[in-house]
Formats: sequence, C-alpha cells, structure tokens
Amino acid sequence: AVMSWRGVKNGIDASKKKHEVVMSPSTYAYIDYMQADVITEPKVYASLRLSKSYEFDPLPAGADVKYIKGGQANLWTEQVYNIRQAEYMTWPRGFAISESLWSPLDKKNWKTFFPKVEQHFKRLDVAETKYAPSVYDPIFSVTRSADKQLMVELSTEVEGLDIYYSFDNSFPDRFYPKYTEKLTPPKDATMLKVITYKGKNPVGRMMNMPVEELNKRAGKR
Repeated sequence: AVMSWRGVKNGIDASKKKHEVVMSPSTYAYIDYMQADVITEPKVYASLRLSKSYEFDPLPAGADVKYIKGGQANLWTEQVYNIRQAEYMTWPRGFAISESLWSPLDKKNWKTFFPKVEQHFKRLDVAETKYAPSVYDPIFSVTRSADKQLMVELSTEVEGLDIYYSFDNSFPDRFYPKYTEKLTPPKDATMLKVITYKGKNPVGRMMNMPVEELNKRAGKR
C-alpha cells in the first residue's frame, strides 16, 4: 500500500490510480511532533495539538475511498529516548486518531470528544501511564500595536478554562489577575507566568514565558 505521509494529496492521487492507500499525513498523524509550546515541550521541528489531530479525516474529499485501507498515527523515535516519553507523546493524541478512524466525519464532535478524553485521563492515572496535559496549556499569540508595543493574546484549546498570569516572577494562582484581554508587558518585566484553572482547580502546567522570547516571536520593534 502507498503510505500517504506528506499531507493527503498524494494519498488522494494514489487512490485515483487504483493503488491501495494508508492515510497517515504529517499534518494530523505525526505524534512525534510537539503538543504545545516549545517552552514546555521537548523541542521538535513542528507541532501538532490534540484538536488538530482530531480533525484527521482518513477518507478525504476527492479520494476513491474503496482504495483507502485505513490510517495510522506515526511516532518516529529519533527524539524519543525512553518508553515514558513514548507514552507522553502517544496520549491523548492516540485517542483523537482512533476516533477519527472509527467514526464517520459527520458523527465527530470536539465538544463531546474532549470530556471522554478526560475520563481516559483518570484511567491512565490509575494505570500509571504517562500522558501529556498539553491540551490545558494556554496558547500564546503575539503582535505589535501601531506604536510597536508588544501585544500578547492568550487562548485555550478547550472551553471553560480561566487563565491567570503574573509579570513579577511570582507564581500565579486563581487569586491573581485573570486574563480577559490582550496584555502589554510592563517595561521592566522579564517573565510572563501563566496557568489555567477549571473552577477552583489548576489543570494546566505553570508556564514561564520569557518576555524576550515573546519579542522575538513578534518581530522587529
């Protein structure tokens, strides 16, 4: 069978030529990619969040679907050095790939999928299987205002989370300022610390984002 690794187009083209195809595109199914921001993840050259993996459609439009044999996730191990790290890279993205393979596209729903993932987290905890909590981590987006001020936008991959932050190098909790709009770091700030909560409980990891790194991402001042 043709392994469609580099996107879906080659798989579509191969199916039209009556070749059997296994869909495994890097854009959705390369689970050796980072799952969150590089400041918290072992550095790899690309990233793939859980929600993006869940968008995987092994029967893409335009393909001759009778030649699509199935799909798979790929965990290349050049930069995975032990079994615990392999577990971390596999879960929860393995759940997203699995549901994408056994569920018709019109039956998939991210909002109903993620609560099931959280139930599996409890099972993985009991089994002492390692998994990535990256889905709870805030997403950083940076721009510059018209007067070249750094603007930091924070978002979350799942709904119902609150983000708390600090610029004074202390560790925020739910009694700190809650993120509600784009942030401009104070002139003397060197670090933005953020954490996510669900209600009264912390769910995300404490993330330490250097202001210098944010400036690099935003480009020239």
